[in-house]
Amino acid sequence: MKYLIWFLLPSLIVFRYFTTRPVYKNGDTVRITADVLSDPIRYSTSQGIKLAGLKIYLPPYQCNGVGACRGVSYGDRIVVEGVVNNGKLDNPKLIKISDGKTFLSGFRNKIIDFYQQVLPEPMSGLLAGIVIGAKGALSSDFYNQTKALGVAHIVVASGTNITFVVSFLMGVLTLILSRRKAILFVILGIILYLFLSGFDAPLIRAAIMASFIFLGQETGRLVSTWRVFFLTAGLMLIYNPDWAIDIGFILSFVSTGSLMLFEKRIRMFLRKVPEILKEGLSTSLAAQIGVTPILFVTFGQFNILSPLVNTLILWTVPGIMILGAVGGVLGLIVPGVGKLIIYLCYPLLWWFIKVVAIFNF
Repeated sequence: MKYLIWFLLPSLIVFRYFTTRPVYKNGDTVRITADVLSDPIRYSTSQGIKLAGLKIYLPPYQCNGVGACRGVSYGDRIVVEGVVNNGKLDNPKLIKISDGKTFLSGFRNKIIDFYQQVLPEPMSGLLAGIVIGAKGALSSDFYNQTKALGVAHIVVASGTNITFVVSFLMGVLTLILSRRKAILFVILGIILYLFLSGFDAPLIRAAIMASFIFLGQETGRLVSTWRVFFLTAGLMLIYNPDWAIDIGFILSFVSTGSLMLFEKRIRMFLRKVPEILKEGLSTSLAAQIGVTPILFVTFGQFNILSPLVNTLILWTVPGIMILGAVGGVLGLIVPGVGKLIIYLCYPLLWWFIKVVAIFNF
């Protein structure tokens, strides 16, 4: 039976890919109505999103008849029209934008606003990006600097964030609950974090893998990490076949596979490296083994300093996430206490930004 599943899974992926994927011809005029499931990436003169398999670059702000202007945000429902050109929508026109705010998206925006009240840019944007994946809060200049250094995956929510969320929740919940009950609340926490941070492929990948592993522990079964890895990829591609050609999806799985294959072996060769840097360096080097060829072929570039920069800043992320999350939530209840906790992030954020600035020579 288990062999039948592994035969049916790729067959279903191929079937879904060719039967559900939109087929566009260059020059077609299309109108797309869709929900924005992750924050757009802000550039100096535009904001980029991907809807219905097409890359779309819209003006940074849309104004209504009474002079109020805003950009597209996670949770919005938009109607956009344009001309298809090699996987992009040329001359896109935003026909309609509907505020799709829910309780969680409203909660998310309040936390971002609180960060912006307490910290200057780019610190507030960096904090919002690391804690809840708010790409829209990052300044375009700083985001481009992180992309050039190969550390953009750190400043927006990624699979690493899910790992930190799981570790933090397990550490806290097992103090007051049995492990079995704690696992159920951790899975619930993962789902809530997805709704807060957005449904980018790397986050979904990490959330599904973590949930499968915890469910295996809950039922008392040994779970093969590789089996979970391939099952997660299969389920995601069945749900959304477009991810098969999505660079974020591909890089997420390739880097995860590289970590599983090489991280422990690399760590063995780094015995003399200080412990605070060892994990970041071994993780970065292992991931780069897989993603470097893809980045070079896709974008024609690779920054040889990327592993070093990752090592110098990755150690700050757990502290930023924990202090930022606790400070953000408390800031909505007791602003003074929240501010004090956010201020504790200041040296970590300063170090992160300074390292990025130094290596952007």
